[in-house]
Amino acid sequence: MRRVTQSDPPAASRRWRRPRRRAIDPALRDARRRSLRQDVWNLPNMLTMGRVVIIPLVLWLLWRGSPQDCAWAAIAYGVAAITDLLDGYLARKMNVVSVLGKFLDPLADKLIVMATLIWMVPMGRIPEWAVALLLAREITITALRSIASSEGVVIAAGGGGKSKTALQMIGIVCLIVGYPYELTFLGFYDLGVVDLVVVGRWLVYISLIFSITSAVEYFGLFAQAVEAKERRASPPSH
Repeated sequence: MRRVTQSDPPAASRRWRRPRRRAIDPALRDARRRSLRQDVWNLPNMLTMGRVVIIPLVLWLLWRGSPQDCAWAAIAYGVAAITDLLDGYLARKMNVVSVLGKFLDPLADKLIVMATLIWMVPMGRIPEWAVALLLAREITITALRSIASSEGVVIAAGGGGKSKTALQMIGIVCLIVGYPYELTFLGFYDLGVVDLVVVGRWLVYISLIFSITSAVEYFGLFAQAVEAKERRASPPSH
């Protein structure tokens, strides 16, 4: 029988001793850092970050509030919207799709839309309830996408979400311009004086309908995808 000396660790300590952490290879760590730096400086991600940088410029021009300032703010917002379409295309074309880009792209979209809409509430260009509904929808869908991603479920964007985005984009540009203008259709049909704030509000209201219907559609697709995954994972009954 082995004698237990004072220098021997207790049995419980021997039994529950934590495993040692594996040391991370310095070369692998350096490679990851280099990869992240390369992702930051590739063209699509730089365009995405440019959308975030342009937000203070749009808000500052709106705060100044003259017709010329609002027109420039609308141009800046339009340029940001174009980069939203361009960065995804370039990432696929240049084969530089990255995790950083997948994180930044939807974040930049939501930041510029929500910041601009919230900024225009005290200006009287958009009511609080419409902005609150849009915020609630975006937060809910973002949370649902996170759950779907953690479950390994991929859900394609529906047509309702794309229609919502297009209407919302045009409506926000009209709200940013924010002044009545005399407009003509195709250069010859006189539309008279058009208040672009009214036009922008109605476009945002219509986009809200698509927002709600696309959210319901997304919930349905998510439930179907999770059920299909569970059926594949469960063993067949005999």
